[in-house]
Amino acid sequence: MNYEFDWSSIPGALPFLWEGMKVSLEITAIAVIFGIVWGTLLAMMRLSPVKPLSWFAAGYVNLFRAIPLVMVLLWFFLIVPQVLRGAFNLDPNTDVRLTSAMIGFALFESAYYSEIIRAGIQSVPKGQVSAASALGMSYAQAMRLVVLPQAFRNMVPLLLTQAIVLFQDTSLVYVSALADFFGAAYKVGDRDGRLVELLLFAGLVYFLICFAASQLVRRYQKKLNAHVAH
Repeated sequence: MNYEFDWSSIPGALPFLWEGMKVSLEITAIAVIFGIVWGTLLAMMRLSPVKPLSWFAAGYVNLFRAIPLVMVLLWFFLIVPQVLRGAFNLDPNTDVRLTSAMIGFALFESAYYSEIIRAGIQSVPKGQVSAASALGMSYAQAMRLVVLPQAFRNMVPLLLTQAIVLFQDTSLVYVSALADFFGAAYKVGDRDGRLVELLLFAGLVYFLICFAASQLVRRYQKKLNAHVAH
């Protein structure tokens, strides 16, 4: 028996799908911003001569990189709501799934951003750190004024690529019944009996967004390489 495709459910569902897309983009933006900030601090701690800081950062990164993201999201979906309701005396019916997802993604992705940033810092010649130290700069000042500006310029393509991967991974919040773009598409398809069509449409949208973003990153990388060559 041949399957007959029917795409008529999609036009009417676009407003609901857009609401789901906004959730996906919101999670991505928060996780990228927090991940870069916390990841930078972790990278600096891991490269710090202070051993306790280095051990903490290494343990954090190794822990989150060893655990599947879906398990982290489930843990935060089960734990964070209880913590938030207890800390802020929230109503038991308050929906904190989005907040839980943001915290889970941000903490998880910071481990990966930390490794990218650490590699970028290590790509800067050590002589520049020694020169900054000779000028009387502290370790933090040398990092902030000398090393990080150069490192981030080299790391931008990798940071953007990780952001694209993060956007793709936001579909995993479906496990917490949060209506992101994928979850919204699944709900519409399940409701209308057109699950195949809606999931194909969702896959196409993810592909177009990620492909376009990847091309922009590639163009930026070429421009950066050309600038370095000159």
